[in-house]
Amino acid sequence: MNYKLLLIGLIGTLSFSKLSAQAKDKRPNVIVIYADDQGWTDLNSYGGKDLYTPVLDSLGASGVRFTQFYSASPICSPSRASMLTGRYPQRAGLQEMASSDEGVAGMTNDQYTMGELFRDAGYKTAHIGKWHIGYTKETMPNAQGFDYSYGFMGGCIDNYSHFFYWDGPNRHDLWKNGEEIHEDGVYFPNLMVRETNTFMQANRNNPFFIYFAINIPHYPLQGEEKWLKYYKEKGVASPRDKYAAFISTMDEKIGLVLHRLKELGLDENTIVIFQPDQGFSEETRTFGAGGTAGNLRGAKFSLFEAGTRVPAIISWPKGIKGNQVRDQFASNIDWYPTLAEYCGIKLPNRKLDGKSLTGIIKDNDAPAQHQVFYWRQGGTKDKPQWAVRKGDWKLLRYPMFAKAEELDGQGFFLANLKEDVSEKRNFAKDNPVVVQELRKLYEKWIQEVHNQ
Repeated sequence: MNYKLLLIGLIGTLSFSKLSAQAKDKRPNVIVIYADDQGWTDLNSYGGKDLYTPVLDSLGASGVRFTQFYSASPICSPSRASMLTGRYPQRAGLQEMASSDEGVAGMTNDQYTMGELFRDAGYKTAHIGKWHIGYTKETMPNAQGFDYSYGFMGGCIDNYSHFFYWDGPNRHDLWKNGEEIHEDGVYFPNLMVRETNTFMQANRNNPFFIYFAINIPHYPLQGEEKWLKYYKEKGVASPRDKYAAFISTMDEKIGLVLHRLKELGLDENTIVIFQPDQGFSEETRTFGAGGTAGNLRGAKFSLFEAGTRVPAIISWPKGIKGNQVRDQFASNIDWYPTLAEYCGIKLPNRKLDGKSLTGIIKDNDAPAQHQVFYWRQGGTKDKPQWAVRKGDWKLLRYPMFAKAEELDGQGFFLANLKEDVSEKRNFAKDNPVVVQELRKLYEKWIQEVHNQ
């Protein structure tokens, strides 16, 4: 007997077993896909039957889709700050829109972001796409926990010139690791795919966390030509056709990332989350609308349902059973503790507002983790827009898009989402006790969150 060969074979078997055990126990990768200004029903699987979104529909079918999922803010910057910190925007220090001017800070860097959470746990971290929560060296991605950053720092860019779209002129906004770069004429969604796929390739042997903040379907509506042609041939009217073309463009680009993930053999053990930052926009720059939220009322900027309720998906083939739907209330601030639990990362010793969704994801009968939820954004000093939800009751004060005659004498609108999800009827007059209860809850919360 050749004992040398036997020994080599035994060592090889033990080494293989050790490697297999390590591979089996490897912490999951994470990709958080954060879309921009998308309506609650603007995926085919969420009711947008005029839309072609096979990638995101398949992603939802491979995991869990939420039907009552909310952003903690109806506008971009606070939504992003809250998701990245697991805190209400007020506690995250960014209640209103961050500036798109270079040199202006946004969310302070004493927050502990999801990037820092994963980086400190040994993950390689990347921000790819939109930032819009700080435009100084101290508040840009590399100072907020991201090893690698590629994208723009303001609110929106032209996808070909990479100049700020809101106003100007001469405000170029494309950055790589804190240094301005130029890739004139290259379609920004393609740049996002390139950068993400390159990062995954380079870090395929390490656990990684990617914040894939795709700037779609935010204006300018610059869907690719083939999708514009597709919806024109389907007879979809303007502005829905332009918006739909951009949605399908986004779906295809996400598909390229997921395809590369599979080619690398990483798809089974990668958690992929998808959600928009808030509801669709009715601004002039988006042709007045294009997005939809079914029978929900409102849009971006409003605390009516269409401003904050968004499509949301989590998929993890190795760890989450597929083809499930959850109707429990959940929020973007919940991803922080949820991902920490799935990835075996200890939560920081600081106040979090998010709650882990792992129990709900595992068991359809598990109760919602938030008994009460709060929003405060916009309005004026004398007439601030805020809302508080407890169960099916939702009290709004000075809600945007409401007519003066719809509100009571103190600016209140009480909705019952079970009886009237479209929020057309004000229940305040017939339920004064509920109004007072929810008002007191809000007043206590707003004091606490600002005096932490």
